[in-house]
Amino acid sequence: MSLPPGFLDDLRTRTTLSRVVGRKVMWDTRKSNQARGDWWAPCPFHQEKSASFHVDDRKGYYYCFGCHAKGDALSFLRETENMGFLEAVEALAREAGMTMPARDPQAAQRADRRGQLAEVMEEAVKFYRLQLRTQGAAEARDYLARRKLSEAGQERFGIGFAPGARQALFQALTGKGIAADLLVDAGLCARPDDGGAPYDRFRGRIIFPIRDARGRAISLGGRALDPNARAKYLNGPETDLFDKGRNLYNLGPAREAVAKGAPLLVAEGYMDVIALSEAGFGGAVAPLGTAITETQLQMLWRVSPEPVVALDGDRAGIAAAQRVIDLALPLLEAGQGLRFAILPEGQDPDDLIRAQGPGAMQRLLEGARPMVDLLWQRETEGRSFDSPERRAALDKTLAEVMRRIRDPAIRSHYQQELKRLRWALFGAGWQRPPRAWKGARPGAGGQARFGGKFVPFEVGAYSVTRATVLASAGMADPEDRLREAMILAICATHPACIARFESQLEALHFTGEGHDALRLTLLRLGHEPAGIFRERLLTEAGAALEKLLALPHVSIAPPVRNTDDPDLAMMCLAEELAKLEARRGAQAEIEDAMEDLAGLADEGVTWRLSQAASARHRAERPDLDDAKDMGEDRAALSAHLQSLIDREVWRKNRT
Repeated sequence: MSLPPGFLDDLRTRTTLSRVVGRKVMWDTRKSNQARGDWWAPCPFHQEKSASFHVDDRKGYYYCFGCHAKGDALSFLRETENMGFLEAVEALAREAGMTMPARDPQAAQRADRRGQLAEVMEEAVKFYRLQLRTQGAAEARDYLARRKLSEAGQERFGIGFAPGARQALFQALTGKGIAADLLVDAGLCARPDDGGAPYDRFRGRIIFPIRDARGRAISLGGRALDPNARAKYLNGPETDLFDKGRNLYNLGPAREAVAKGAPLLVAEGYMDVIALSEAGFGGAVAPLGTAITETQLQMLWRVSPEPVVALDGDRAGIAAAQRVIDLALPLLEAGQGLRFAILPEGQDPDDLIRAQGPGAMQRLLEGARPMVDLLWQRETEGRSFDSPERRAALDKTLAEVMRRIRDPAIRSHYQQELKRLRWALFGAGWQRPPRAWKGARPGAGGQARFGGKFVPFEVGAYSVTRATVLASAGMADPEDRLREAMILAICATHPACIARFESQLEALHFTGEGHDALRLTLLRLGHEPAGIFRERLLTEAGAALEKLLALPHVSIAPPVRNTDDPDLAMMCLAEELAKLEARRGAQAEIEDAMEDLAGLADEGVTWRLSQAASARHRAERPDLDDAKDMGEDRAALSAHLQSLIDREVWRKNRT
């Protein structure tokens, strides 16, 4: 079967080699540089312990410095899966979402035709390059000089000039024996409606050759010199050589620059790319007269995992950025995203560089914003959220956006960041809950029980906990620290519990040494798959985790020792959280009641204290009968409360 020309190039563009190889190797994370597409692992083709097998995602090739195996994604599948060539092509095409071309006996003829069109396109580039040096191109040369484009830059980008004559190119190339049909099929000329001789498509324009990733001229772009022209910029039509949505201007040179450490920048047009390249930003590319497509995004990620999109700061530029975000959300993967450099309103990269120099552009790129920032800006900028209904509408919109992210790990991190931004927007206006909520402990359905009634558990819990005296490290209770350790150990050994009790864990503030840092780490990693969770937890908090699990009361705990019983872990974690919340709620009530003593204890204060102690007792001994067991405890409690009251009365009388 003969594959059409360009199919394998397109397939390699859509395939990330590290994903294919990653199914067979374990990457050396210390040696690899994921951001640059530079991966190292022990070679899958021979036995070794060191990581001498190198994968370069930018170039799409692998090489082993030990056994000298080398190749691309196709050869890797053929070697490791024992596939034939077409079988490997079909496997990669299926993974990339491409349709295998049907068997076509005329494919070779079409391949020859495309080769002829490419040759014709190169002849046209040469013709237009020569025209730029003629007397009739003086205005074009003046324009390029005003844009500070050097002779070397013009040569590097192959810039030319199309005369205003109707058939200048047509006559020049047909005079060399090139058929008129080839000129029309290449998109260089067009046939009039009346059926006359073809005429030049580009007239009175500065010409920018458009080349594919391999450097072949596949089309042309032209900028009009006449300010009254119907189109300021004009691209050639789609042909057998040229598909606007599957190519990027300057992709080949940009890929080489990125391989040398330059950032990958996405600008809006030819002159932006040329100005950036001339200023030292060689990794610049641009779409070809259309909005960025999914295929172009995949091409960008093939070159760099995090391209920077540089757009004008006007309304049209922001709207274009938002369209790119909507396109990219379902395609996001770990380490694969976009950042946005929004230029000052009314300026493009060329304007900024000419006005303030390359340093200004560099600073703008260093401050490029992640996608989530622009997403949040779109949903909140210029809107008021002064009512519960409006805030609920925002939550609904954000939830709908999050559902479009396919990767669960990416979606989890986006949700966490949006939660943080939401807190920053609304948190300052939240009020401390009524005093009756203190002492609440977890109940059924994510609610809290107090006084025999169930109320929402999450509301205000974080602010209340932070406001209590016991939340400070200096007042850390030894029993609290023991319960904190047990909670953390259960979460570390049963990561599924983290998602189930996420709101309760977020609301707590741990006071034990290193406990709160470990809690935040567990929350951050809690949505990762179990294998990745354990690996990253050991990497980021291995010492703290080892110290935690070595504690005597933790090491002998059934849910920690038995990691195969998730139901036991869930039940024990719920109980530990309930006891910790009840202890802190009771202590907070006692502290507030003591503040309210006005010299003499009244019955209201005593009642509040007894209710707080009862709530704590029920949490810590839920399996005991109140009538049988509370009597002795209440007697001891009364003595303790009376001593507190006496001490406070003595202090006030003395002062």
